[in-house]
Amino acid sequence: MKQITQTGLTVENAISEALEKLQVTREEVDIKVIQEEKKGFFGFGAKKAEVEITVIEKTSLPETEKTAENIVEVPEKSEILPEKEGQEEEIPAVSNEQAIQETKNYIQSIAEGMKIEDLSITHEQRGKKVNFYLESEKVAMLIGKRGQTLNSLQQLAQLVANKYSNQFMMVQLDAENYRERRQETLEQLADRMADKAIRTGGRVQFEPMPSYERKVIHQALSRRLDIDTYSEGKDPNRYLVIEPHK
Repeated sequence: MKQITQTGLTVENAISEALEKLQVTREEVDIKVIQEEKKGFFGFGAKKAEVEITVIEKTSLPETEKTAENIVEVPEKSEILPEKEGQEEEIPAVSNEQAIQETKNYIQSIAEGMKIEDLSITHEQRGKKVNFYLESEKVAMLIGKRGQTLNSLQQLAQLVANKYSNQFMMVQLDAENYRERRQETLEQLADRMADKAIRTGGRVQFEPMPSYERKVIHQALSRRLDIDTYSEGKDPNRYLVIEPHK
């Protein structure tokens, strides 16, 4: 029986990372919320959520025997979206197109709160992954230092998308090709840090990074036989280490 315990800035974020690690869909697992997150503005200062994900064995759990334990509640719509007059508490099932539009509306509402009035949002969907592209003269405010604001907004956007979607969606936010430029920077940094580890003969430690940025570095160094890479710590302070291969 495959099982994993995962932390994240939100319950939905922890679930998403666990599903990605296990390479399964939400319908194929039991989800147990160990600890709810404590929300903060843009995710900063938040208390991490923790979930336990167990892959369902098809022979031991027929469809008719599934229980409410497979259902994880996320915050009510009023907690993540501005309330509208006459809005009902119960949210009806909607299509993915509507989920995408609600996510755009949410991002726009955050931008307006940051006094960004010219934000333009387009999207591209490939299977379960949806990329949102942000354009504005004040785009640097949306990116933040080393992408911290953009990463936090992306986590919240994924929470909104999956609140309204009829199937699991992976959300990525990009602003003026920041993700591509960041990947190039990380790949160059990976080579420099690996060379430093070999030169000094000791371990080299990166600053804390999101899981997908650590993955970029792992992949960039995967063909080098003279070093080893691994991660330490817990999200959101998990970081990558390089050591000379022994």
